Amino acid sequence: MNGRMLLACVLAASALLVGCQSSIEGRPTASPQEPTEPSFPTSRPTPGRPTAAPPSTSKPPSGSVSPPGAEVLPPAESGYVFIETKSGLTRCQISAQSVGCEAPFTNTPMQDGIRANGVEVTADGEMSFIVGNLGDIPAVTLDYRTYEAVGWTIDATEAGTRFTNQRTGHGMFVSIEKVESF
Repeated sequence: MNGRMLLACVLAASALLVGCQSSIEGRPTASPQEPTEPSFPTSRPTPGRPTAAPPSTSKPPSGSVSPPGAEVLPPAESGYVFIETKSGLTRCQISAQSVGCEAPFTNTPMQDGIRANGVEVTADGEMSFIVGNLGDIPAVTLDYRTYEAVGWTIDATEAGTRFTNQRTGHGMFVSIEKVESF
């Protein structure tokens, strides 16, 4: 009787384990130079008063000009600045090389049968759409005004957010309804 009881327990445990297995299909997209999801503390800093650029050992890009009156958003140790729009609908990660944003866009192309929820533009104006998730980033919530972050000017308005690379003049405009590169 004990042998049958043991066999029944083993079979029941096996059935439970088989039911717990799952796989998620998809193709993650990542750039080898940039992490797909940073690991930072989850506290969310808030923007303060306008500040001067923090002292830096590296030179700013040649030809870069910080807009007058722009609030400087200093990068994390990783070199990224993480922001969220005032509406809370758009979140972005900004590096010296690119800006990537995620939002519930309404007019983005389909990627493998799913509407793209992410867009990235490089400092040279190359834009691409992706399906992804920025994860739990320590984003600063922007107000409707002008900011500067790692060589990009950020103009946040009710109509959307414009990111302009200060060195090249290229960038993108992002809103829920449209995304445009320039």
